[in-house]
Amino acid sequence: AVTIATNMAGRGTDIRLGGEPDMLAEDLLRERGFDVEAQEGDEEARGPIPSAADRADALTRAREAGIPTAVVSKKECGGQAEAERRITELLEEYGIGLIVLAGYMSILTPAFTARYDRRIINVHPSLIPSFCGEGFYGLRVHEAALRKGVKVTGATVHYVNEIPDGGEIIAQRAVEVHDGDTPEQLQRRVMEQAEWIILPQAA
Repeated sequence: AVTIATNMAGRGTDIRLGGEPDMLAEDLLRERGFDVEAQEGDEEARGPIPSAADRADALTRAREAGIPTAVVSKKECGGQAEAERRITELLEEYGIGLIVLAGYMSILTPAFTARYDRRIINVHPSLIPSFCGEGFYGLRVHEAALRKGVKVTGATVHYVNEIPDGGEIIAQRAVEVHDGDTPEQLQRRVMEQAEWIILPQAA
């Protein structure tokens, strides 16, 4: 069996299964014989990540599901290098074979991604190569899609390398853009119809 770590932040909605609002993606992984560890990262008040990482709803959901958790705060560690050193210790301690980034918005260093080459996957809320790369995260992605006037958007699961959103694509799922959509409405539809489906499947 492969042991999976989920690095996440905020509400942890990306670890829910599409069509099953009360079922965690980890439940599916358990059915496949996986052990799962949830971990938390932060990025100094950027995007939806809380300033106090240990208050993240994702941690509560994981604990309620009986999944071990750990908090690694870049701010408390004093920088990315020390945070990654601590994360690496946890990954090695638990024998992690696959790292799933679910709402984790810190940019990992080339040294870290090289160490775990093709062992880190991420879900991005667009059809890469559209609306991706540095600066495209959260609602910014959906705002850009609406400004451009695209009729179809979606989500992508990809391997993580040293380039933001630049790794090999694993899976994609298209989602229709509706007339009059707000960024928030589009974000919700992309999560429900794409992200929550393809991320558990890819893991």
